[in-house]
Amino acid sequence: MIGAFLAGLVAGYGVAIPVGAIAILILGLSARTSFRVGAAAALGVATADGLYAAVAALGGAAMASGLAPFAAPLRLVAAGVLLALACLTAWRALRPPATTHPPSPSATTHPPGTTQEPGARGGLDTPVRAFGAVLALTLLNPATVVYFVALVLGRGDVLDSGPPAAAAFTLGVFLASASWQVLIAGGGSLIGRALTGARGRRVTALLSSVIIAALAVATVLGV
Repeated sequence: MIGAFLAGLVAGYGVAIPVGAIAILILGLSARTSFRVGAAAALGVATADGLYAAVAALGGAAMASGLAPFAAPLRLVAAGVLLALACLTAWRALRPPATTHPPSPSATTHPPGTTQEPGARGGLDTPVRAFGAVLALTLLNPATVVYFVALVLGRGDVLDSGPPAAAAFTLGVFLASASWQVLIAGGGSLIGRALTGARGRRVTALLSSVIIAALAVATVLGV
């Protein structure tokens, strides 16, 4: 149980740490509305990660006995998937930024006496709305479930206890994801903007790729 929980913590940080559009959205919500709204959005991300982890963990536990004869090649396949995800994360962090063109005057001007409130069109001004919207957005990312399925199938040994271990793994993923996203929501101008800036996004993506690559190595070695 403890091993499954710790594995969930590591896996959760591996998938949560890269700062992308969702993290910037959470930071913006906290800045424009309140910490409560940003924290609710952060919990939406963590809930989505937990749901995907639960599906992968329970499915992996159910298939463990049937896949036992193929454990060795399955670990290699899972490690390959994890390494591919690590390389993709690192490549996205290191590639040159896309060139952007300045907006046209018509796109930046507004009628006199009006202002454009960032994110106002989303209506994410209450904790319930922010939680639901960010939960749905996070669930639309298929790479998350691929990550957890590969990790669970490659490290089936951490789920030998069945549903209790799967629950511990899921709890670890949820707590890791929630703690990181809430940190961004409560980071304010100092921490939040540092993490969501160009350098911060590069550093967090590279850190995530190192964690995922380490998980791939651990999968091959069975440790």
